[in-house]
Amino acid sequence: YNPFFRVYTHYHKEGSALMRKVNYHTHTALCLHAGGMEIDYVREALAARLDILGFSDHAPFPDNRFDLRMQYRELDPYLQRIYDLRNRLHGRLNILAGLEIEYCPDMLPYYKSLYEKKHLDYLILGQHYFTDTSGRLINTFRCPEGADSSLVIEYALSVHKALATGLFPILAHPDVIFVNDLAWDENCEKATELILRSAREAGTVLELNANGVRRGKRKFSDGVRYPYPHPFFWKKVSESGLPVLINSDCHDPSLLWDDAVAECYWLARQWGLHLTDGFSPCSRS
Repeated sequence: YNPFFRVYTHYHKEGSALMRKVNYHTHTALCLHAGGMEIDYVREALAARLDILGFSDHAPFPDNRFDLRMQYRELDPYLQRIYDLRNRLHGRLNILAGLEIEYCPDMLPYYKSLYEKKHLDYLILGQHYFTDTSGRLINTFRCPEGADSSLVIEYALSVHKALATGLFPILAHPDVIFVNDLAWDENCEKATELILRSAREAGTVLELNANGVRRGKRKFSDGVRYPYPHPFFWKKVSESGLPVLINSDCHDPSLLWDDAVAECYWLARQWGLHLTDGFSPCSRS
């Protein structure tokens, strides 16, 4: 029994302000590792009485450089379905069009074109891949064998460079690097401080991600915990006072507003996080 779940079943209070029921991190079957299409998530959102549903499937690049995401030729039909649903549901559900995407320094014009030509509402930065200072492409979920905590610094540097562009109003699972068994140390402290400072300077909202909770707790070098959210990371977020947005990161319609989302709201209260239900539009500079 979780009394906090009942508080957050529809409208819920954070301090004295009434928060909207929102999710901005939603995937579809186009990414090849999710189920359901846009209409299926809309039905779930209406049943769960969400105020805002934001779609953010894994973005393609024109050269289709990464796996497990939609193909570039599917981008326009994806967006058109979202815009059609937005028009149909006007007044019942606020639907936003977004993408979750990695930052690649050579693709800056592409990110800008997604706003200017495709009329996206937002981009979520999700660093599933990043390039380290030696030029190696790193899969964040599968760090190289023998990697140590210095890789956390490399990850944080990639996030810093991305947020400095002003193009990413939401940072997905900022602590996702800790899905790897990298014991918390001074490097992790420094990396966290860099990420938080970069988010503050860019006006980017940090995401507390329910999909890490769905992975379940297990034993790591620094204790039994979820792969993410990492309690040491979020303790520093709490101390910083930065705004935090809870997102489902659902890959199936049934997970849009599930027990993992409820657990994130409970964790937010335990950790003293400063919740928000929205974000500022990017600068597009």
